[in-house]
Amino acid sequence: MKKAGEQKENMFSEAADELTEPAVFPIDDPEDDGAEEYAARIALTCAEADRGTRLDAFIAEKTELSRSAAQRLIETGDVFVNGEAKKAKYSLREGDEVTVVLPQPAPTEIIAEDIPLDIVYQDADIAVINKPVGMVVHPAPGNPSGTLVNALMFRLSDLSGIGGEIRPGIVHRIDKNTSGLLVVAKNDAAHNFLAAELKTHAVQRTYFALCEGNFKEDSGTVDAPIARHRTDRKKMAVVPGGREAVTHWRVEERFGDMTLLSVELETGRTHQIRVHMAYINHPLVGDDVYGRGKNSLGFAGQALHAARLRLTHPRTGERMEFTAPLPDNFEKALEKLRGRRNN
Repeated sequence: MKKAGEQKENMFSEAADELTEPAVFPIDDPEDDGAEEYAARIALTCAEADRGTRLDAFIAEKTELSRSAAQRLIETGDVFVNGEAKKAKYSLREGDEVTVVLPQPAPTEIIAEDIPLDIVYQDADIAVINKPVGMVVHPAPGNPSGTLVNALMFRLSDLSGIGGEIRPGIVHRIDKNTSGLLVVAKNDAAHNFLAAELKTHAVQRTYFALCEGNFKEDSGTVDAPIARHRTDRKKMAVVPGGREAVTHWRVEERFGDMTLLSVELETGRTHQIRVHMAYINHPLVGDDVYGRGKNSLGFAGQALHAARLRLTHPRTGERMEFTAPLPDNFEKALEKLRGRRNN
């Protein structure tokens, strides 16, 4: 077992059913005339519940694209309904087949930056990183530098190119204010293998989450579909007809008005743990999007840590397991809660 630090074994459950499945899939058919021009296609089918929905709103709800991004793709002729281009206001009919074609990102120069990085493990094919709180995974508007990708470009000599110019090596992501483990691909073969493993839930991760309130049960499951929020497009929400989302949780410690959970996911929707915990009225401590944000424990964002990662090595087939200890701010918060509980 590879470890980033010591961790209490009873904090992990024995089974973890992985989560993040890619929302889009790369075009790798060499005979496809658009293989070099386009990065991926998304195929959607209009269900009865979606009948009458505007095309742009439908795409925004069923994917991770914003409505404005969907409108731009429609305007540039990269969205088709039953093989034909339609306007954004097109009213969908049951059974309509919607295809969204995502262009390759414009070439962007990523600057390698000498940023400290906790590399838990690496070989010729993969690297496992323990990401700190506050670090964005890849450059994006508002975060052009200081990201994990900038650090990877400096620390590692090879990274896969399937993720595009702005996401070299990135197979999956965790939020800026979530700490913990993620795997990076150092070549395209490893990237394809890991992406397929993520899609079939063969990669397994366990999180620790500090939530508001006291849970009545010791364990449970939240099975509620997630899609983009209908009015606030920067948020996700539990929405009827959204994408399937299943979260398993178990109580690790109780602190009266707060509870520490270990969390395992069957699916990997954007903000899934944060959305599901808020949905059952136990938002994550410090979460300023789905919870109260303000807290007395010093969390500047959601109290969430990706503590364990299990995967199959893309070259050797070996099953590997990695763990990362809670970051200092999280551990100090728990110590404070334990002290308060014992007094």
